[in-house]
Amino acid sequence: MTNKLLTRASSINRALDQIGDKWCLLLIQEAFWGVNTFNEFMATTGASRGVLSDRLKWLQSVDCLARVRAGRGKRMEYHLTPKSLDIYHTALMALAWERRHFATPGLDEIALLHRLCGQAFRPVMRCRNCKEDIAVWDVDYRPGPGATRDERDKKVRRRSSIPIGKAPTSRAFYHNLINVVGDRWTANIIALAFHGLTRFDQFHRELPIATNILSDRLKFLVAEGIFSQEVYLESPRRLEYRLTGRGEDTYPFFLALLQWGDRWCDPERAGKPMRLTHTSCGRALVGQVVCSACGGILNAREVQFRPGVGPRPARGPHGGIRHPPARPPGPR
Repeated sequence: MTNKLLTRASSINRALDQIGDKWCLLLIQEAFWGVNTFNEFMATTGASRGVLSDRLKWLQSVDCLARVRAGRGKRMEYHLTPKSLDIYHTALMALAWERRHFATPGLDEIALLHRLCGQAFRPVMRCRNCKEDIAVWDVDYRPGPGATRDERDKKVRRRSSIPIGKAPTSRAFYHNLINVVGDRWTANIIALAFHGLTRFDQFHRELPIATNILSDRLKFLVAEGIFSQEVYLESPRRLEYRLTGRGEDTYPFFLALLQWGDRWCDPERAGKPMRLTHTSCGRALVGQVVCSACGGILNAREVQFRPGVGPRPARGPHGGIRHPPARPPGPR
């Protein structure tokens, strides 16, 4: 039996195969907070020594962490690389989604400050050309020069037997999204839904997945509020799975991930598997994560997380967070 899968080339799949494991996402998040030694990672994430060692080696192998000696001593540290620093926009979009849809006390207490303008802000995904916010259904997709097929390993570092929510870190600010996308198939299903797929047989046609696994992942996504179920045929009973508002709001995260995959996960240098057009302005879509206060493009060195001064946003419907659209969060 082959240990390979043949799937349509996808920058999202390539990116998730490298960093989409729950523990990998959590380790990169901690590295953004300045954690850089083995013992610190173990203390902040709750990963076992074996799991942590395996994931750190994996992240080194895909050039997302570099292991370097600290000064003249024997202690080794793990530092972010240019490749992993470029994940920052994805992390900001994950944080924005988490803040919008979940009440996370630690996150609600934190303000994001943009050093360039000195203002508290919300990270927002906007079109580089027209400067407008990007809505999920305002994007058109066409095959790109790299629209081939990918041979992927069946077993990649994507699964965790330890629920991420039990990790002791107080900074797991987007663990709900990690729980949703930290599995190969759930992330693939959500990405396909952005292309208009809604039915079981449509997902199954695109994914080399057993029917029982597909059924399980769809049920999980319904339970997590990403999909809603609608009956489109009574006899035999058939269901459609449609993105909810919470599901649609994952789009900026996936767009940032796709763009990162375009830049860093094209081993054959064949070009983008998919061309995106922003139908609102008719131009090639390039998403930029910007400061809601000044509109400047955000990067890791220009954002400060200040604890204790963040907004306490009003709770929206179904436990979500509702932010006032006209005013960025800031100290009160």
